[in-house]
Amino acid sequence: MINKQNLWFITLFSLILILGIYYVSIDDDIEAVLKTDTENNQSEVIEITESDVLVALEVENDEEKQALMEEYQDILLDNESTVEEKNVAYENMQKLKSTKSDETKIKNLINEKFKLNAFAKIKDNSISIVIASKEHNTEIANSIIRSVQELFDEEKYITVKFNS
Repeated sequence: MINKQNLWFITLFSLILILGIYYVSIDDDIEAVLKTDTENNQSEVIEITESDVLVALEVENDEEKQALMEEYQDILLDNESTVEEKNVAYENMQKLKSTKSDETKIKNLINEKFKLNAFAKIKDNSISIVIASKEHNTEIANSIIRSVQELFDEEKYITVKFNS
Protein backbone atom coordinates (compact mmCIF):
# COMPACT_ATOMS: atom_id res chain seq x y z
CA MET A 1 0.00 0.00 0.00
CA ILE A 2 1.40 3.40 -0.98
CA ASN A 3 1.07 6.07 1.70
CA LYS A 4 0.79 9.80 1.03
CA GLN A 5 4.47 10.49 1.64
CA ASN A 6 5.58 7.89 -0.89
CA LEU A 7 3.01 9.11 -3.40
CA TRP A 8 4.25 12.71 -3.10
CA PHE A 9 7.84 11.55 -3.46
CA ILE A 10 7.07 9.54 -6.60
CA THR A 11 5.04 12.39 -8.09
CA LEU A 12 7.68 15.05 -7.47
CA PHE A 13 10.52 12.77 -8.56
CA SER A 14 8.69 12.02 -11.83
CA LEU A 15 8.08 15.71 -12.43
CA ILE A 16 11.73 16.57 -11.83
CA LEU A 17 12.85 13.74 -14.09
CA ILE A 18 10.55 14.86 -16.92
CA LEU A 19 11.60 18.50 -16.60
CA GLY A 20 15.27 17.49 -16.53
CA ILE A 21 14.92 15.45 -19.73
CA TYR A 22 13.00 18.28 -21.37
CA TYR A 23 15.62 20.85 -20.37
CA VAL A 24 18.48 18.71 -21.71
CA SER A 25 16.73 18.11 -25.03
CA ILE A 26 15.62 21.73 -25.63
CA ASP A 27 17.27 23.72 -28.44
CA ASP A 28 19.37 26.83 -27.74
CA ASP A 29 17.02 29.03 -29.83
CA ILE A 30 13.95 27.98 -27.86
CA GLU A 31 15.89 28.42 -24.62
CA ALA A 32 16.70 32.04 -25.52
CA VAL A 33 13.03 32.72 -26.30
CA LEU A 34 11.96 31.17 -22.98
CA LYS A 35 14.46 33.27 -21.02
CA THR A 36 13.26 36.55 -22.52
CA ASP A 37 9.64 35.50 -22.09
CA THR A 38 10.09 34.73 -18.39
CA GLU A 39 11.94 38.01 -17.80
CA ASN A 40 8.93 39.92 -19.15
CA ASN A 41 6.40 38.05 -16.97
CA GLN A 42 7.98 38.54 -13.55
CA SER A 43 5.06 40.64 -12.29
CA GLU A 44 2.67 37.64 -12.28
CA VAL A 45 0.64 37.29 -9.11
CA ILE A 46 -0.16 33.88 -7.73
CA GLU A 47 -3.53 33.76 -6.02
CA ILE A 48 -4.06 31.39 -3.11
CA THR A 49 -7.61 30.39 -2.29
CA GLU A 50 -9.02 29.53 1.12
CA SER A 51 -9.33 25.88 0.24
CA ASP A 52 -5.61 25.77 -0.64
CA VAL A 53 -4.75 26.97 2.85
CA LEU A 54 -7.07 24.41 4.45
CA VAL A 55 -5.60 21.62 2.36
CA ALA A 56 -2.08 22.66 3.33
CA LEU A 57 -3.02 22.70 7.02
CA GLU A 58 -4.72 19.33 6.63
CA VAL A 59 -1.70 17.75 4.94
CA GLU A 60 0.67 19.15 7.56
CA ASN A 61 -1.53 17.83 10.36
CA ASP A 62 -1.85 14.41 8.70
CA GLU A 63 1.91 14.14 8.21
CA GLU A 64 2.51 15.06 11.84
CA LYS A 65 0.02 12.44 13.04
CA GLN A 66 1.42 9.84 10.64
CA ALA A 67 4.96 10.41 11.97
CA LEU A 68 3.73 9.98 15.55
CA MET A 69 1.80 6.85 14.58
CA GLU A 70 4.91 5.35 12.94
CA GLU A 71 6.95 6.17 16.03
CA TYR A 72 4.43 4.39 18.26
CA GLN A 73 4.29 1.42 15.90
CA ASP A 74 8.09 1.15 15.98
CA ILE A 75 7.98 1.00 19.76
CA LEU A 76 5.26 -1.66 19.65
CA LEU A 77 7.18 -3.80 17.16
CA ASP A 78 10.57 -3.39 18.83
CA ASN A 79 11.62 -6.54 20.68
CA GLU A 80 13.80 -4.54 23.04
CA SER A 81 10.93 -2.35 24.28
CA THR A 82 9.56 -3.11 27.71
CA VAL A 83 5.94 -4.02 28.33
CA GLU A 84 5.39 -0.65 30.00
CA GLU A 85 6.80 1.25 26.98
CA LYS A 86 4.58 -0.79 24.68
CA ASN A 87 1.52 -0.06 26.83
CA VAL A 88 2.26 3.68 26.78
CA ALA A 89 2.79 3.59 22.99
CA TYR A 90 -0.49 1.70 22.52
CA GLU A 91 -2.39 4.17 24.71
CA ASN A 92 -0.87 7.08 22.78
CA MET A 93 -1.90 5.46 19.49
CA GLN A 94 -5.47 5.14 20.77
CA LYS A 95 -5.46 8.80 21.89
CA LEU A 96 -4.15 9.82 18.47
CA LYS A 97 -6.91 7.89 16.70
CA SER A 98 -9.50 9.39 19.04
CA THR A 99 -8.15 12.90 18.42
CA LYS A 100 -8.27 12.38 14.66
CA SER A 101 -11.85 11.13 14.96
CA ASP A 102 -12.83 14.16 17.05
CA GLU A 103 -11.24 16.51 14.51
CA THR A 104 -13.30 14.88 11.77
CA LYS A 105 -16.47 15.23 13.85
CA ILE A 106 -15.78 18.93 14.35
CA LYS A 107 -15.19 19.52 10.61
CA ASN A 108 -18.35 17.63 9.71
CA LEU A 109 -20.38 19.55 12.33
CA ILE A 110 -19.21 22.91 10.97
CA ASN A 111 -19.81 21.82 7.39
CA GLU A 112 -23.32 20.49 8.07
CA LYS A 113 -24.54 23.12 10.55
CA PHE A 114 -22.86 26.28 9.21
CA LYS A 115 -22.14 25.28 5.57
CA LEU A 116 -18.49 26.34 5.96
CA ASN A 117 -15.28 24.52 5.12
CA ALA A 118 -13.06 24.19 8.16
CA PHE A 119 -9.84 22.78 9.55
CA ALA A 120 -9.72 21.58 13.15
CA LYS A 121 -6.70 20.64 15.23
CA ILE A 122 -6.91 19.28 18.75
CA LYS A 123 -3.89 19.51 21.01
CA ASP A 124 -4.27 18.55 24.66
CA ASN A 125 -7.13 20.67 26.00
CA SER A 126 -7.28 23.22 23.18
CA ILE A 127 -9.02 23.14 19.82
CA SER A 128 -7.96 25.41 16.97
CA ILE A 129 -10.43 25.88 14.15
CA VAL A 130 -9.68 27.67 10.87
CA ILE A 131 -12.69 28.63 8.75
CA ALA A 132 -12.39 29.17 5.00
CA SER A 133 -14.23 32.46 4.78
CA LYS A 134 -13.21 36.05 4.14
CA GLU A 135 -16.16 37.25 6.21
CA HIS A 136 -15.19 37.63 9.88
CA ASN A 137 -18.40 37.11 11.83
CA THR A 138 -18.22 36.98 15.64
CA GLU A 139 -21.76 35.59 15.93
CA ILE A 140 -20.86 32.61 13.73
CA ALA A 141 -17.60 32.14 15.67
CA ASN A 142 -19.48 32.10 18.99
CA SER A 143 -22.04 29.65 17.60
CA ILE A 144 -19.25 27.40 16.36
CA ILE A 145 -17.52 27.51 19.76
CA ARG A 146 -20.76 26.58 21.55
CA SER A 147 -21.57 23.79 19.09
CA VAL A 148 -18.08 22.29 19.32
CA GLN A 149 -18.06 22.50 23.13
CA GLU A 150 -21.31 20.46 23.19
CA LEU A 151 -19.38 17.55 21.64
CA PHE A 152 -17.14 17.23 24.71
CA ASP A 153 -17.85 16.52 28.37
CA GLU A 154 -14.90 18.49 29.75
CA GLU A 155 -14.36 22.15 28.98
CA LYS A 156 -12.03 22.91 26.06
CA TYR A 157 -10.20 26.06 25.06
CA ILE A 158 -11.58 26.69 21.56
CA THR A 159 -10.28 29.29 19.10
CA VAL A 160 -11.86 30.14 15.77
CA LYS A 161 -9.89 31.90 13.08
CA PHE A 162 -11.32 33.10 9.79
CA ASN A 163 -8.91 32.72 6.89
CA SER A 164 -8.77 35.84 4.76
